[in-house]
Amino acid sequence: MAAPKDEKPGWFDDWGNVKKLLRIFYVVCGLLFLVDFLYHRHALTEWEGFYGFYPVYGFVACVVLVLVAKQMRKVLMRDEDYYERERDDD
Repeated sequence: MAAPKDEKPGWFDDWGNVKKLLRIFYVVCGLLFLVDFLYHRHALTEWEGFYGFYPVYGFVACVVLVLVAKQMRKVLMRDEDYYERERDDD
């Protein structure tokens, strides 16, 4: 969808700005992963103490959530005209 002619383009409309932001995001993620090697955690279980456990755990959890949501969509999704059909039945 294009912006109206009188509207000034936003900062995110320029792909160069988006690329800069993504690069910053990737660098911050990498630095946080590296800090995991320097920070001593008092883990309750042995597998919590593995380096990079929490980033990997978070990534796997997000992937599982998306896959579960895709399956739930098949069960919960309504037809496009679901609400219009109810009005027509009245």
